[in-house]
Amino acid sequence: MKKTLAPLFLISFFLSAHTGFCQYSELPTTPARDSLPPKIDWNTPAVKRTFPYKSFIVPAAMVAYGVFSLQNNGLSAVNDKVKEEVYMERSSKKTTPIDNILPFIPVAAVYGLNAMGIQGKNNFRDRTMILGLSGLIMGGTVFVVKSFSGETRPDGSDQYSFPSGHTAAAFATAEFMRQEYKDVSPWYGVGAYAMAAATGYLRMYNNKHWAGDVVAGAGIGIMSTRLAYWIYPVIKRSLFKDKPMNTVVMPTYQNGSFGFGLVHRF
Repeated sequence: MKKTLAPLFLISFFLSAHTGFCQYSELPTTPARDSLPPKIDWNTPAVKRTFPYKSFIVPAAMVAYGVFSLQNNGLSAVNDKVKEEVYMERSSKKTTPIDNILPFIPVAAVYGLNAMGIQGKNNFRDRTMILGLSGLIMGGTVFVVKSFSGETRPDGSDQYSFPSGHTAAAFATAEFMRQEYKDVSPWYGVGAYAMAAATGYLRMYNNKHWAGDVVAGAGIGIMSTRLAYWIYPVIKRSLFKDKPMNTVVMPTYQNGSFGFGLVHRF
C-alpha cells in the first residue's frame, strides 16, 4: 500500500509544481527601461515648461542699473568717475576698432568648433535659428530703447548712447557660445564673456558710452539669448516640424551699423 501511494504522491507534486510554473509564466512582464536619459526630441511637446525667471534676475538687475543711471545723481556721478578713469587718464588718445570685431568672434568660434568635430548643444539648423532669434530680440530692444532714451554720448556725437549696442551684441554672442558648449567645458563661456567684457571696456575707452550704457547693454544681450533658447522649442514644434532649413537669418555688422542678413534656399 505504501509503495503504491509514494509514486502517486511524487506524480501529484510534480504536476502541481509544473502547473504553478505555467501559471507564473503567463503573467505579463514589464521590460526594463533604459537607465540612460533619452535624447531630446524637439518635436515632442513638453508636458510643462515654466519660465526660468531665476536666470534672468542678474541681467535684469544690470538693465535696471543702467536705467537708474540716467536720472539718479549718484549713479550719474559714477558714470563721470568711470569716464575720468578710463578715457581721460588713458596714455593714448587714439581710438581702437577692436570693439567692432570682438562681438562676432564667439559666433565664428561656435561654427568653427563644430566644423572641427567638437559638437555643441545643437545642430547647424537649430543653433542658427537660435542665433538669429537672439539677434532679432537684442537688435529690436536696443533700437527701441535708443530711440526713446535720448542720452547724449560722452563725446557728444549724437543722442543714442543708451544702451550700448556693441556691448549688447557682444554679451548676446558670449551667452550663445556658453549655452552651446557649457556641457563640453565651462572655459568656452569664460573666454567668450572675457571678450564681451573687453568690448564694453573699449566702448568706454573710445569715449562712446557711459558705464551705465555698457552695464545695461550687457544685461540686454544676456537676456536676449536666454530668451531665444527658451522660446525656440515652441517655435520649432509649431512651425518647422523638423523640416529641412531653407531660410537663415543672422546678425550682421558693416561700417558701424548693425543689421540682419537673410539667406533663403529655393
